[in-house]
Amino acid sequence: MKAIAFNGSARIEGNTAYLLKIVLAEIAEEGIETELYHLADKPIQGCVACYRCFKNKNKRCANNQDIINECICKMLEANAILLGSPTYFSNVSACMKALIERTGMVARANDDMFKRKVGAGIVAVRRAGAIHVFSSLNYFFLIAQMIVPGSSYWNIAIGRELGEVQKDLEGIQTMKTLGQNIAWLMKKLYS
Repeated sequence: MKAIAFNGSARIEGNTAYLLKIVLAEIAEEGIETELYHLADKPIQGCVACYRCFKNKNKRCANNQDIINECICKMLEANAILLGSPTYFSNVSACMKALIERTGMVARANDDMFKRKVGAGIVAVRRAGAIHVFSSLNYFFLIAQMIVPGSSYWNIAIGRELGEVQKDLEGIQTMKTLGQNIAWLMKKLYS
């Protein structure tokens, strides 16, 4: 079993990565393989609606000029997909939006290829707007027919400066509980 987490922050070692690492540590503690993949500093563009993925049906995006097909392969190999994003103007980061658009379109074109995988969204926020980000991440999982576990609160932690989310004790506990719930669910589904 494997869980892959995509960090949609421009800061490779920022608050979003910190939160994802907490969740992944809980999953790894249960003997499940984990990987953290950073979208920062990698070229990625949104979907151009060419619909070639519906014609080709090869589980690939027709645009081979960026990292999307690598991300799709990682998603297909994993049993759980975690998406982490900071809050940018009450929405996901641009690279996370591009990842959602392109992988989501390819998945739908290929008989909902992420169906029944586990999905969880994680959000870092300075102050407000995180619920919209959390919803955007969850919409991806839900339309892909994925299974979304809950936690002790919404998967959100507060902090702006690097490492500041560590002070949000409730947010940290929420991430730990989420990781435990993901691991439990993965074992029920895939063992």
